[in-house]
Amino acid sequence: MTEFRHETPRLTLRDWRAADWPVFWEVTNTPAVMRWLGGVQDADGRAAGQARIEAYRADHGHTFWVVERREDGALLGFCGLKRSNQAGGPQGMMEVGWRLREDAWGQGYAKEAATASLALAFDRFGADEVIALTVQGNTGSWGLMIRLGMERREDLDFNNADFDPENPRIIAYSITRDQWRAAA
Repeated sequence: MTEFRHETPRLTLRDWRAADWPVFWEVTNTPAVMRWLGGVQDADGRAAGQARIEAYRADHGHTFWVVERREDGALLGFCGLKRSNQAGGPQGMMEVGWRLREDAWGQGYAKEAATASLALAFDRFGADEVIALTVQGNTGSWGLMIRLGMERREDLDFNNADFDPENPRIIAYSITRDQWRAAA
């Protein structure tokens, strides 16, 4: 498989390298970043997360890619595509997701990376519809879903306590290829 690399005005989305993982965990495995993602991960949790991300690429040709800031090469986190696989959720649907370090929040990086990922989902990977999942309390995440033109899909909501044990409801948003193109 050839190495994936996609550039936006400020960012590069690319495949993972071995040297990325320690940096990624250092900048994203924090209480603030992991608040709605099941909490700070121990060594086993980090290894399982890495294995999942690498398996998405091997199994489907896409994954949650590294997001680098082009101006200085800083690793900001990840953004990209996977097949939905959460227990109880909509299995196999194309899913867009992101996780950025706290000092990258509020600068439009997540929207820029997610917009690129959605375009890739529809134009390169042939998706008819893309979903995004989060917990109700993660207003930043579902707010971005709305700004991306995604619509609330209560019919796809499900319970999974992996991310927010106090409120295990996972909420879904989606956008179809036709909606994406109409908004472009």
